[in-house]
Amino acid sequence: MPSKPLILISNDDGITAPGIATLVRVMRRIGEVVVVAPNSPQSGMGHAITIGHPLRLDPSTIFEGIEAYECSGTPADCVKLAKHHVLKDRQPDLVVSGINHGSNSSVNVLYSGTMSAAIEAAIEGLPAIGFSLCDYGHSADFSHTEEWVEHVTRQALEHGIPAGTALNVNIPKKSETPILGAKLCRQARAKWQEEFDLRHDPHKRPYYWLIGSFVNLDEGNDTDEWALAHNFVSIVPCQFDLTARAGLTQMQQGWEMQLPGQPAPTSIPVAHPVEPEDYGVVNP
Repeated sequence: MPSKPLILISNDDGITAPGIATLVRVMRRIGEVVVVAPNSPQSGMGHAITIGHPLRLDPSTIFEGIEAYECSGTPADCVKLAKHHVLKDRQPDLVVSGINHGSNSSVNVLYSGTMSAAIEAAIEGLPAIGFSLCDYGHSADFSHTEEWVEHVTRQALEHGIPAGTALNVNIPKKSETPILGAKLCRQARAKWQEEFDLRHDPHKRPYYWLIGSFVNLDEGNDTDEWALAHNFVSIVPCQFDLTARAGLTQMQQGWEMQLPGQPAPTSIPVAHPVEPEDYGVVNP
């Protein structure tokens, strides 16, 4: 009888967050689970790693019957420690992060600690998914996410995730209208219209509080924002290679790569092209 898949779980809201409890509940139905998550909230940390002070890793009994650890570092730290220290020679079949308390659609993916854990896994050659619930409410209801998290996870284990790729999955908040399905999407072109509110502490010293509103600049019907607005689960395949290939091509057509008067090199080393498999085999 085949063994159950080994699933590593992390997040950015911390090991005591309701979202990771939901994720653990779903994943233990699918495979063997190991949890390595931050010991405190790490939202908005992006892909930060800890280099200036020690990392602490302590066993946790928060999930009955589950091997779990709480880490003093960031989500990316958690995945690194899990792969190289906790799991050692055991290779996870899948890394899942979340379920985040709030949306990570569109440009939010760049700031997301949830997705940084998934992206870190992809860098390590591991298939990965970041799950988020589009509800910032204090008492957000995660119950309706379970069937979709399980469905997407089983699809990923059955069909595989492309090498060097992490899936960014966002689930609409619970409403009276059932979720219509899931859509494979591109990331919408959107941004935060930011402001800094100037305030003063009791000693009259100024400080700033970041505020603002989210602005969707994309009218396409193939984006994550469109899918979520129409009550679909959005699935965006993300990569850590940030090369703007269209921009690279455009610049190659006009930019001069030598100083004025400098002779062109007589020979140029031939670079080895990076193939997807160079990132590690992530498909089952």
